[in-house]
This record gives sequence, C-alpha cells and structure tokens, in this order.
Amino acid sequence: MSQSTDHWIDLRSDTVTQPGDAMRAAMAAAPVGDDVYGDDPTVNRLQDVAAEMFGYEAGLFAPSGTQSNLIALLVHCARGDEYLVGQEAHTYKYEGGGAAVLGSIQPQPIANQPDGSIALSDIEAYIKPDDMHFARTRILALENTIGGRVLSAEYMAAATSLAHARGLATHLDGARICNAAVKQGISLRAATAGFDTVSVCLSKGLGAPVGSVLLGPKAFIELGKRWRKMLGGGMRQAGMLAAAGLYALEHHVERLADDHSNAANLSRGLAQIAQLKVATPQTNIFYIEVPPAAVDALRSTLLREHIRITVGQHTRLVTHLNVSAADIERVIAVFTAFFKDWRPS
Repeated sequence: MSQSTDHWIDLRSDTVTQPGDAMRAAMAAAPVGDDVYGDDPTVNRLQDVAAEMFGYEAGLFAPSGTQSNLIALLVHCARGDEYLVGQEAHTYKYEGGGAAVLGSIQPQPIANQPDGSIALSDIEAYIKPDDMHFARTRILALENTIGGRVLSAEYMAAATSLAHARGLATHLDGARICNAAVKQGISLRAATAGFDTVSVCLSKGLGAPVGSVLLGPKAFIELGKRWRKMLGGGMRQAGMLAAAGLYALEHHVERLADDHSNAANLSRGLAQIAQLKVATPQTNIFYIEVPPAAVDALRSTLLREHIRITVGQHTRLVTHLNVSAADIERVIAVFTAFFKDWRPS
C-alpha cells in the first residue's frame, strides 16, 4: 500500500503547518515599516487586534513563543527572583533554561497533576517566605494546553486568585490557548481571564509560519520592548510576518475544532489495534504506547508510506490544518496493516 504521490502526512507537531495561498497573499500584500521604530502598520494592527481579542491593553509581536515567554519573565522578575512553574511546562523544561541563564531568575518547578494542573496546595506550599535566605517568589506561570490537556476555566480562576491573594503576578504560556478556548466553548477572553500577561503562539494550530504575541498592560509591554530588542527580537519590516498572524487570528481559530475531531477519530481507529495503548485526546494532541520491539520497524514502515511521526515507545501524535480526514483514515490503515502482520521476535 505504498504511497504513490509526494504527499506527506506529518503528525510530528502542529509546528509543521504550511501557510496556504490566502495567507501567503495576505503576507505579500502587507504594508510594512520599521517595527523597531514602531512604524510597521501591519505589526501595529496585529498587536492591537490580538490585545482586543484576548482582553488586554497592549501587545508585542515576537519571533517565537520562547522569546515572548522569556520577555514576560524578564519584565515580571528581577535577578534573584523566582517563578513557580509546572515540571512539564515549556517555560521550565523546553525553553533552554533562558530565564535562569539570561535573567538570573530561579525556576521553582512543581509536579504537574495527571490532568496537567498544579495542585493549589502545592502552589501555596512553594511560595517562599520574605526572608533573605530565599529567592523572592514573584510569579505563577501556567500553560494551557499542556501536553494536549486543557486546564479548566474554574481551575485557572482558582489558581490565579490564589496567586494574586499572595501578591504574585500571573503569566500564561498560551502556546495552544485557542485550542483550549475552542475545546471548552468559551471566548478567548474567558480563556485568559485572571492572567496579568499571556503569550499567544501564532505558529502552531493557528498555522502562521512564525511568531507569538505577548499581551499585557501598556506599561508592561513598553518594558518588554526593551527586552525584546536586547534578545535580538527587534525585527524591521516584520509586517509580512505579522500579516500571517493576523490572517490566522481572523480565519483559523474556530477551525481548530476540525483538528480536535481528526485527533479523536485517529485515536478511536488506533485503539482498535490490540498491540497499542491509546490515550483519548482532549484537543489535537495525544499519545500512544508502542511495543518497544515494534518501534524501529514501525518507523520504517511509516516513512515508506510517507507518514512522519516521531515513533518511540511513548509516541506523540498531533493533528493540524494540513492533515485531512482522509489522511487520518490512511494513517489508521497503515498502522492496522502493520500490526496485523507484526509479531514480536
């Protein structure tokens, strides 16, 4: 059943999305200026539109979510301060230790619960006393979604209320916040309620080729501009990139429900294969457990069939706008055929 065309099905991540013709047209037509001077009209519009959509005073366009999260931490914290963060969170685990290396900000990682949350009692317990022996706890940083799991609006309200009551700021890594909002059937403003700042990624499920927007109070964003420049994120005629982000926010939010549906269908199909242990997705991300003895052969088979998946014993599958319902059926068929013939050696 070898694939006869050059079409690849890529389920490694939603970061692999390609801009479509309409997005490319918007990028090509975008008016531009020097954004470091604040002169790029498309960047300015993206920042204003995003701030309005999510309910914040101002926005700052950055090249990546890693940088926008780092800018937020650098503004919220001084040297010797700390942030409370989940053990599985990107700002702690997957962003190169930037806050510690570049900002001398200490992370205080806390175990995530099975649903992705951090227990309120753990947040309370890890807030340091006002004592010179300890780093100064300044901020609670959460992530939604985390590993494809959606943190509920009720939990977010409780966590941010606790943080504010203890004098902490709150930041949300919203790498997939639009997925969380669509899954819960709530507005983008409701999904970010309680957070002083939020980083909204444009280049995952929303399908832009690059970029994130940091949102918060005007004074906070003004301070963030200096850090962005220092970190090398001060782009010039960036309007062509911002135009893709604008198109994504205006056209690709509600369609995330299609990705969630495709993930659910893929999960149900793979769950029929006895050799696999398959999680039930909440959004567009889920995991399967593959028998260790099957990993190498399965990886080779999938590549031969033009399917890209980072296969391991614990394998992540991610749907996105470049994966169709027909693609999902093909992936199920390839997995099914493989395990019908596979026998452990």
